[in-house]
Order: sequence, then C-alpha cells, then structure tokens
Amino acid sequence: MTHSVAETNACKLVVLGATGAVGSSLSRRLKAAGHEVFLAGRNPQVLRDLSDELAAPSLSLDVLEPGSIERTIQSARETYDHIDGVVNCIGSVLLKPAHLTSDEEWSEVLAVNLTSAFETVRSAAKVMGKQGGSVVLISSAAARVGLANHEAIAAAKAGVIGLTLSAAASYAGRGIRVNAVAPGLVKSNMTRHLWESEAAESMSSSMHALNRLGEPEQVASMIEWLLQPANDWVTGQVFGVDGGLATIVPRPRQKSR
Repeated sequence: MTHSVAETNACKLVVLGATGAVGSSLSRRLKAAGHEVFLAGRNPQVLRDLSDELAAPSLSLDVLEPGSIERTIQSARETYDHIDGVVNCIGSVLLKPAHLTSDEEWSEVLAVNLTSAFETVRSAAKVMGKQGGSVVLISSAAARVGLANHEAIAAAKAGVIGLTLSAAASYAGRGIRVNAVAPGLVKSNMTRHLWESEAAESMSSSMHALNRLGEPEQVASMIEWLLQPANDWVTGQVFGVDGGLATIVPRPRQKSR
C-alpha cells in the first residue's frame, strides 16, 4: 500500500547528517510541518539535544564505518511501519589543489561525500520497495562550475550528480524519486573559515551573483519541497540553491567613492 501525506497528513522521514547546519534546520522544519523524523548524526551530544528538542528517535552515525548508513535506515524502518523519504545531509569541505591533496584526504572526501550518497540510495531503495518515496542528496555548486582548489570535493560532488541521474532512472518504475540540491557557500561551522572575517565574507560573497552567502534554512527549504508527495512528478533533477554561483557571472561592482 502506498502511503501519502494526503492520507496520513504526515510522512516518515530519515535525515542523515542531522547534526549539521542544514540537517538540523531541515529536521526542525519537517517536525514543525507535522512529519515524523528519524535523526542520525556523528556528534552524539548535539544529536541527543536535537532528539530531545524534537521528541524524535535518533541513532549515532559514523559514515566512515562500513554498513553504518544501511543499519541506520533499517533501524528507521523498524521504528516506523514504512519510510517515505531519506535525505543525506552528510558532507565535508576540502579546499586544496590536487598536488597538495594526500591519498588519505582524497579517500576521506570520497567516502564522506560520494560513498555515503551511494549507500543512501542503495539502502533507501531496499526499504522503500515498490511503495515509492523520495531520496534527496546534496551536491555542490563546485561540481557545476570550475572553482580553484576544489578538485577533490568537486569530483565527489559531481559524482553525486551522476548518481542522482542514474538512480532516478533505475527506480522511477517503483515510484522512488531521486533528486539533488547543489548549494553555494552556506554559512555553517564547517565553512566558518571562509566567511568568519569581514574580508573573507566579502570575497566569498562577491563570487555569488546575489552578493551574499546562503543560510542553512534556504537549502533546507528546497529539500523539504522535494520530499513533499505533492511534488511527486519531480525526479532526476539537480536544484542549484547557490545565489547564482554556478550559472551567473556577477556584473562587476563599482567601488563607492
């Protein structure tokens, strides 16, 4: 039987990476909208606090541990009678040119950003079966436009786009939708070094056509939209929430006199 928000007024959703800026913002939005949310993240204290705040079940997750994502999604499936959507907000940032990137750094970037996305799709497809649902992955504007010193993260996030398109084709017949969001630079603890000082924020903002950095809530809003069954004719898409970073060359700004 296919469950929908129209029938139950609530979806059963899994948020991986719930302790991050986007993941926590998304979790609060989903809970406020009346959905049931299963939380997973790597920071135990932050996860406990968020779980208590939202009265939501949770499970500590180490993405570098083999099988951790599958166990998490299976646990969510056991907690609820079905799963309507899974979001992978797990990610990292590495800004180095290729010649300064070590084998260990390269492997970790791939594991955190691409392998975790693949394992999310694989595990979600198993638990959703033929009932359908929504899977949302996180790519990056860096995968769609050449940015200096982004080789490793751009390669991993470009892989997420390829995964999104192929998985959307593979599982469309089951009613499983797979989409991705590709943010620009979003303010978070993970990216703090890129905007913490006034000079750094000014330089980073100027790369975006709208001349400002993103907020976690703005990315979470798009993810929430993709999870809604009302939008179940959308699949295989990559939505840029990036202030124009990947598609627009900012008009030169005149210095004030």
